Amino acid sequence: MPNKITVIVPIYNVEPYIQQTIESILAQTYSDFEAILVSDGSQDRSIEICQQFSDPRIKILYQENQGPAAARNLGIRHAQGEYVAFLDGDDLWAEDKLAKHIEHLDRHPEVGVSFCPSRFIDDQGNDMGLLQLTKMSDITPIDLLCRTPIGNGSVPVIRRSILEQIQFLNAAGDLCYFNPDRSLHPSEDVECWIRILLKTKCKFEGVPEALTLYRISSQSYSAQLMKKLHSWEAMLQDLKNWAPQEAAEWNAPAMAYQYRHLARRAVSLRDGRMAIDLIHQSLSTYSTILIEEPHRTLQTLFAAYLLRALPKRLYRRFEAIAVQVTGMLQRYRMSSALQVIPDQSVVATDP
Repeated sequence: MPNKITVIVPIYNVEPYIQQTIESILAQTYSDFEAILVSDGSQDRSIEICQQFSDPRIKILYQENQGPAAARNLGIRHAQGEYVAFLDGDDLWAEDKLAKHIEHLDRHPEVGVSFCPSRFIDDQGNDMGLLQLTKMSDITPIDLLCRTPIGNGSVPVIRRSILEQIQFLNAAGDLCYFNPDRSLHPSEDVECWIRILLKTKCKFEGVPEALTLYRISSQSYSAQLMKKLHSWEAMLQDLKNWAPQEAAEWNAPAMAYQYRHLARRAVSLRDGRMAIDLIHQSLSTYSTILIEEPHRTLQTLFAAYLLRALPKRLYRRFEAIAVQVTGMLQRYRMSSALQVIPDQSVVATDP
């Protein structure tokens, strides 16, 4: 009898983290799953660590390095589950992650993609005290492009039947669900979510609990922000090829919100010059962002200039206070949402 759900983990050079990642899968309270670990040409001991697990629910597949989209595609082609869950090789899950999403999808057949907020952890797996909150229902394409309700690749659980509705053959003749074009990485996830929403008309809906532990690496650097920007531009260009009318309408806000997101990342990396350049690009691309989300936009602008103006030691103190206050407000909002809306319709904005 096929498993209820398939977990797919793309693996590329995640030796320090992969053991904990697999352990978080095996610790799930819902046990009727298969876990497909896809080695994407990993160069370190990641796969050696995976091979040490003898659980019969684990299957390891191998491919030459082609990127996470191709690794997910390979996993989906071998999936037997009614539902498919994705987990990156450096992230973790709460032990009731699968149980909560399966209950959600079983109860709501109109929902094709179930997701959740995330809790941020550091390199060592320590809770950073911050949440990645998001809009949880009535998700539109512009939400996917501007407010990223599916905040990272370890969040979604999707009906396999929905993935089959968007499948296509690439130039090599491989069956694909995510676009494996490397120029889209790391924005190929959003491209897939947009295709699902436009082509299947299924609902995206969230479970209002932070069930994913999303790792923020201390090794991040500003060059990665430019890679993300170029991949985002490539993703929007790809959208023009199959949805030209929608792409023309959504391009300016999608770019502006992405510039603002990257400006906030630049602030977290303490690159004040880049943060200022990016938030200015956001405002010049789509000034309406100031009206739509004045608090977040002005907060980003203020933080960018504060980073450039204050001495490093003073800024670090200010940053620590801001993180502590933000974390407290987020936990209050999450607690209030769970009390007021016990089902799947909490609406919140990303911090």
